[in-house]
Amino acid sequence: MDEIRGIDLAERYYWQVAWPHMQERCPAYLPRVAAGLAGDGSECFGFDDEISRDHDWGPGFCLWLTQADYTAFGTELSRILQELPQGWGGYAARSASAWGGGRLGVFAVNQFYQRFIALPHAPRSLTEWRVLPEVNLATATNGRIFVDPVGEFSAYRAHLLTFYPEDVRLKKVAARCMTIAQAGQYNYPRCVARREYVAALCAEAEWIKAAGSLVFLLNKRYQPYYKWLHRAIRELPVLGERCFQVFASLAVMHEQEQGDTLYQRKGEVIEAFCQELIGELAKQNLSELASDYLLDHGPVVQSRIKDEQIRSLNVWID
Repeated sequence: MDEIRGIDLAERYYWQVAWPHMQERCPAYLPRVAAGLAGDGSECFGFDDEISRDHDWGPGFCLWLTQADYTAFGTELSRILQELPQGWGGYAARSASAWGGGRLGVFAVNQFYQRFIALPHAPRSLTEWRVLPEVNLATATNGRIFVDPVGEFSAYRAHLLTFYPEDVRLKKVAARCMTIAQAGQYNYPRCVARREYVAALCAEAEWIKAAGSLVFLLNKRYQPYYKWLHRAIRELPVLGERCFQVFASLAVMHEQEQGDTLYQRKGEVIEAFCQELIGELAKQNLSELASDYLLDHGPVVQSRIKDEQIRSLNVWID
């Protein structure tokens, strides 16, 4: 049995097993059915491995229909899918975890996306866009579409992949500047000076979270769930590989340094990357300020927001 990524297994299973079966059982539906795999799960990001296979992994896919088609034949199509073998190609049937149900099967397009963005329609206003978490949007737009003859699912996806409107992106960039400065440039060295190392580790974690988010925002890409952030970030063209290496160095530094030297060295790495982030803000014309403190750059980025209501919000809040 060869090693295979879950999304490749899903596509093979669809074309070699499900599509012939539907062609026999319901050929009139096929010109109306979009198929693929997207949503929750490491396999939808391409990050699955041998460890991933203990739950919510195996042959399976999603079918997406317009609302009218879902009402007309969605239930029947679901029954037809239940006739398919659950295991296939030497791979066992999916073992659903307690919270892993509902990831596969037949969905109306709006129903599928509403699970992640909590809206019955694609976001239309700046307010609707602003409240959508990056992680949710990453999950809603991952994976692969195998076929989409109608095009509704792809059009919805393309709209989300245009990324946040620029005013919303700027608001989030400004807020990340504030958090990065507070956690990494201010609180971390103060905690180390007091030898409050647990607090220093908390500040480091907050810094990693905010710095990673900022790098995704600077690339106009949605950051995934936190446990996949490090793997995903190195694929980004702007500071991606550099950020990957910085985070990795912080993780292994405990093997190389000890005591006060360890935390001081971490502080130097954090501060150096903060300066690289400031440099990228200048490259993207988001801040022309000469300050080496990101807390000073947040308000400057926010001042570039055109929408008065969003520009007037607290700079710390995205």
